[in-house]
Parts: sequence; structure tokens; C-alpha cells
Amino acid sequence: MPNAPLKDRLRTLLQAGRLEEIADLATVRKRVLGSLVALTFDPDPQVGWRAIEAQGMSAERLAPSNPGYVKEHMRRLYWLITEESGGVFWRAPECMAECCARLPELLQSHIRIAFHLLETLEEEDLEHFRPGALWAIARLVDLARQDLPGVLPLVVEALDRPDPQARGMAAWCLGRVGETEILARREDLPVDSGPVQLYRNRALEETTVGRLTREILAESDQRV
Repeated sequence: MPNAPLKDRLRTLLQAGRLEEIADLATVRKRVLGSLVALTFDPDPQVGWRAIEAQGMSAERLAPSNPGYVKEHMRRLYWLITEESGGVFWRAPECMAECCARLPELLQSHIRIAFHLLETLEEEDLEHFRPGALWAIARLVDLARQDLPGVLPLVVEALDRPDPQARGMAAWCLGRVGETEILARREDLPVDSGPVQLYRNRALEETTVGRLTREILAESDQRV
């Protein structure tokens, strides 16, 4: 594997869940960050999600020796969201949020950008970006809680979107930000059979809006 092309080597490590090795590799091969962006498009969605997590870990490991390169990577991620990029990178919100969560001081200016994507993106793009933008809010809320009142109505609004992934990520986001009372008032969500993919513990789970909502409400009841 050491002599394999970088992208193939990274994919093998992602499949095996060996993300720490990827972060170590990033300290000697900066191109790891860009290659991980490409791997978020992998046909295996679990590989794609692990590529997102590995990006954050790699940026964190690389930042002490090359903070400028990490900042440039973040600027490129945001550029890939915009129309000016010539092509849309739908996983950019998750990648930005993961890097920001691990490097909040270095990437302070990017935290608000990722946290407010639901407000700033054009409506025609939100159909694709909305689930990722919701995930980003959940990932960054501890760093931007002061901004939560401004985006919370848009999170709640996403509970009624036709895309079940958006509904599921809205429920997940509300659970993560501590607004479970909103979910408790919705009789439709616990029985919503719409399919949802949720990445956690380095594995991609297949669930439903209803099952996820019930889990979030049960966890909230246990904390009371």
C-alpha cells in the first residue's frame, strides 16, 4: 500500500476506519486534504463520511506546522459552495464544520460562515446543501451558540421539507442544540418513516426520521 497512488491508499485506510493514519500522513503530504475532498464523492457513502471526519483530523494535525495551508483549504471549501467555483461540492458544509470544530481558534472566521449557511445560500442550492448545513449547525453549536436564535427558525422549518434526509437532520440538529421540546410537540415526526442516513462512531447508519426522533426524545427524557 505505501507505493499505491495517494487516493487509492487513502480509500483503503478509510474503508478500514484507520483515520489516525491518514492524519499522520497529512503531516508529510499536504495533498491529503485535497484528496479527501475528492473521496467524499466515493460511491460508498460510509467512505465519503469518513473522508469528512479524516479531513478535520488531518487539518488539526497539519495546522501547527502549516496553518496557512489549512486556511487556504477552508477558503477553497467555501469557494466550492459558490456558483463561481464552476461546480458545486455538496459536502462542503460538513467538511467546513468538521475542520472548524477541531480548530476553532485558527478558523474562527469560518465558524460563522458554516453556521449560517441556511441563511446565506440561494434557495435553489439549499435543496442539496440543507442536510449538510443542518449537520454543520449541530457540529458547531458549542462554538456559536450565541448565533443559534437567528438560525433556529430555519432549522424548525426544515422539519416540513419533502426530503426525509433534511427532516432527519433537522431533528438531529434540534436534539444536539437542546431544543427537543420542539420535537416533542410534533405528533407526526415519531411516526415518520422517511429514510435517513446518520454518521456517528465512524459508521454510517440507516435509520428513519421517526426512529431518530424517538431516540432523541428518549435521550432527552433520561437527562431530565
